[in-house]
Parts: sequence; structure tokens; C-alpha cells
Amino acid sequence: MTLRLPLSNEKKFATLVSAYAPTITYHDDIKDKFYEDLNNTIGATPTPDKLIILGDFNARVGCDSAVWKGVIGKHGIGKCNSNGLLLFQTDFERDLLITNTVFHLPIRKMTSWMHPRSKHWHLIDYIIIRK
Repeated sequence: MTLRLPLSNEKKFATLVSAYAPTITYHDDIKDKFYEDLNNTIGATPTPDKLIILGDFNARVGCDSAVWKGVIGKHGIGKCNSNGLLLFQTDFERDLLITNTVFHLPIRKMTSWMHPRSKHWHLIDYIIIRK
């Protein structure tokens, strides 16, 4: 879902995108289609717009800010998974930043999902902006 909002009387806009990505258990074709649609949505957003993508990406991006410099900050958590790599690819190609990883927060305020078996908390919901 996409919503374009005026920011001021100077003809500036913010485009908000709400996304829900398939989980890691879905077939690769379904995940590829999701990221293709997301890429098309980003591409259709006017460049001057402030772009804010809010979503449950069912992806773990980890904390390797040296490898993904400019895409994640220094405060990611855990390890990256295959869905995280798909998200990284899109974010890198589109010059996007995963803002959740930029700010230092306590783990309990940063994570959004607990694995049912391991009971470990993970960050899978992200706020992503165009730099």
C-alpha cells in the first residue's frame, strides 16, 4: 500500500509505503515477486519525494555494517538470513537506509518478534528511507 502526502505549501511530498514480505518458508518465486513489486513501487516514487517504507520484512539484517556500509547502521542485531540478503540487495540498489539499525536502543525496544522455539527476540520490522 502506498500513500503520497503533501508536506508543505512548497509542493513537497512524502511517499509512505507499507509492506509485508513473505516469510523465509515461502518459495523463492513468491519472495522474488514481492521484491520485484517493491522495486517497481520505489521506482515509481518521484525522486524529490521523501520516501519512507514501513514494513514487516520477515528478514534479519544482522549487524555487519562494514559490509553493508550506508545500508545499515552500527546498531543492528543478530545474524543476517536469506530474506535479509534480499532486502539488502533492494536497499543497496535503490540507495536506501534501514533506520532501525542507526540508533542505539536497548534490545527489548529494538526487537519485534520472538522465535517460538528458541525464544530469541529478533528485529524483522523495519523503517527504511531513501538517503
